Amino acid sequence: MHYLAQQNFQLQPAELIKSIHKPRVLMLYGSLRQRSYSRLAAEEAARVLRLMGAEVKFFDPKGLPLFDHNESATHPKVAELRELVKWSEAQVWSSPEIHGNMSSVLKSQIDWIPLTEGSIRPSQGKVLAVMQVTGGSQSFNAVNNMRVLGRWMRMLTIPNQSSVAKAYDEFEQDGSMKASSYRDRIVDVMEELMRFTYLTRDHKDFLVDRYSER
Repeated sequence: MHYLAQQNFQLQPAELIKSIHKPRVLMLYGSLRQRSYSRLAAEEAARVLRLMGAEVKFFDPKGLPLFDHNESATHPKVAELRELVKWSEAQVWSSPEIHGNMSSVLKSQIDWIPLTEGSIRPSQGKVLAVMQVTGGSQSFNAVNNMRVLGRWMRMLTIPNQSSVAKAYDEFEQDGSMKASSYRDRIVDVMEELMRFTYLTRDHKDFLVDRYSER
């Protein structure tokens, strides 16, 4: 008999559980500027999510130490970020595109999220939406690289995404987003994020169960 036939393949989902609490969504943004367009885009997305019935929390990256391979793991901002990640069922990453990539501010936040923390896998099986803002013409470099990062974190990155070009023209003085196709796309992305969260949040353990780790 082939050795695979003797292994413990757990391919049948457990009894379906229907969560009744609001979907828990964590917003991460990638800029420290006072008028940060990646934060404004995330705040617009949060308003949409709340209207759709989600509970939304933000992490403020100001004061988060640079990633130093856990030498600063006891820092209050690191602890705050990790607790929020564990709390979340879905996440939105919103970054400016800088030198053709996500910002170091966004990347540093993800670097502080461990793949495993004791018996807990903080990010695995959670739903992810990615967004970017640019100061020039529309680009997709940052969202594409965030997708690579989301896969590395074993997250379920939804197909849709948002890229807001010339972001300085897309927001009112109060920070709300002007009506446009860019805002429509953010609504589309958040709607898809909610759908995937409802579909998967009760089955995270089933989705991340791996033969090689059993």
